[in-house]
Amino acid sequence: MEELFKKIKIKPKNMTLYNNAFSHSSYTNEHKAKTSYERLEFLGDAVLDLVVADYLYSNYKESEGEMTKVRASYVCENANYCYGTSLGLQNYILLGHGEQKEGIKKAIVADIFEALMGAIYLDLGYATVRNVILKVIVPYIENPNVIFFSDYKSALQEFVQTEQKSLEYNVIKEEGPAHERKFTTEVRVDNILYGIGVGDSKKEAEQEAAKEALDKMAKKNNTFLTKNVK
Repeated sequence: MEELFKKIKIKPKNMTLYNNAFSHSSYTNEHKAKTSYERLEFLGDAVLDLVVADYLYSNYKESEGEMTKVRASYVCENANYCYGTSLGLQNYILLGHGEQKEGIKKAIVADIFEALMGAIYLDLGYATVRNVILKVIVPYIENPNVIFFSDYKSALQEFVQTEQKSLEYNVIKEEGPAHERKFTTEVRVDNILYGIGVGDSKKEAEQEAAKEALDKMAKKNNTFLTKNVK
């Protein structure tokens, strides 16, 4: 982890916290370890909320409702996954054999990012974790070309309703055994194909299709739809 610590510019004191932060429950169960990342994830989520809320309050003059929506878009699974992969966290995650076969899921990387923030908070204090979080997240907030939605379907629905257009999702392919199904879904706006998504569930495939549709609409309009989510 030394490379990671250099990247985020911290000097850990209690390595046990960081080892726990990268240990998935499947790994701890196999190795009869005491602690997985889940408790640290809970703490890190709260720390992220506080730091981002404080940043928005100090730097923007938006209403409480607007700041809540913006915070939700930068502290969500999709955003945390992006932060996590940018730091290369996927290279340090400890998984059980079953999880290894399936590959590292997006949700796990997102959770690990939160757990890491929780570990830094406990090990080095609020000032240090605040500094790390701001260095990682603020460039995304200040970049108008980056938007994270916690719910792409809701964001697309909101846009379509504003434009008074029709919206339809269709499953176009199902494959794989019953316990490992893969779904491919298309989304059409006014019967025009705007996105195709693939996922382990119909819901996940619809979210991916909606994300592609939003990206296309943003490029078509030469702007980004909104930084707010519901």
